[in-house]
Amino acid sequence: MKLLRYGPEGQEKPGLLDAEGRIRDLSAHVADIADETLTPEGLAKLAALDVASLPVVQGSPRLGACVGHVRKFIAIGLNYADHAAESGMPVPAEPVVFNKWTSCIVGPNDDVLIPVGSNKTDWEVELGIVIGKTARSVSKEEALEHVAGYCVVNDVSEREWQLERGQTWDKGKGFDTFGPIGPWVVTRDEIADAGNLSMWLEVDGKRYQDGSTKTMIFDVATLVSYCSKLMTLMPGDVITTGTPPGVGMGQNPQVYLKGGETIRLGIEGLGEQTQKVRRA
Repeated sequence: MKLLRYGPEGQEKPGLLDAEGRIRDLSAHVADIADETLTPEGLAKLAALDVASLPVVQGSPRLGACVGHVRKFIAIGLNYADHAAESGMPVPAEPVVFNKWTSCIVGPNDDVLIPVGSNKTDWEVELGIVIGKTARSVSKEEALEHVAGYCVVNDVSEREWQLERGQTWDKGKGFDTFGPIGPWVVTRDEIADAGNLSMWLEVDGKRYQDGSTKTMIFDVATLVSYCSKLMTLMPGDVITTGTPPGVGMGQNPQVYLKGGETIRLGIEGLGEQTQKVRRA
């Protein structure tokens, strides 16, 4: 299934994408694409529905973030060796874990706002893991049982605050609008191998990132297991798993967002995002 949320900001309704690419309304069956809806039992209930009987949503409504009520938005840094190289940092021996504040989460096609005074706002296409089952210190072998599905994430980053203002990465990662997620959660059963998905990102039509999840240093199961040892993972938590090379910081000369650009990005099987960039 491809589960989504649609409607005005703060008033999103639950839906799914049918085989013809139409949005079907799930409001009569679940309150939101969040919490218990994402558990194995909740997903089984949705999978049993007759999709053809669900109301078709007319027009082209705004898509909200594909998961509601996200408690934790966890991010992994330097998870691609070639991105670590372009960042001038060593390949990590263990996952680099930081936070993106949940207040940064927006819809996949909402505007990205450059923070006041920023000169180093950057982009990062990433695979997002959506947790579907509470996980505490789970093994790598059982980790995937705790995954509801996957989504596209743009880990928008302000590099000065991330790297030059006290070495606390979280500072540069959680500004408002820095977490577009969606367009939908694709349930785990639809993705044969999350470790072999092509991914890309363009700015104003120029392709900067063109990679694959197969070059991740730590795979999905490893990351879920590792994070579950640091904290209790809960249904609806999102882990964004790092980016391939091609970020603005890695260009020669470096390229950062100024305002007025259009960002397009996508991951094989998970859909695409498009954002207009403007200054806050």
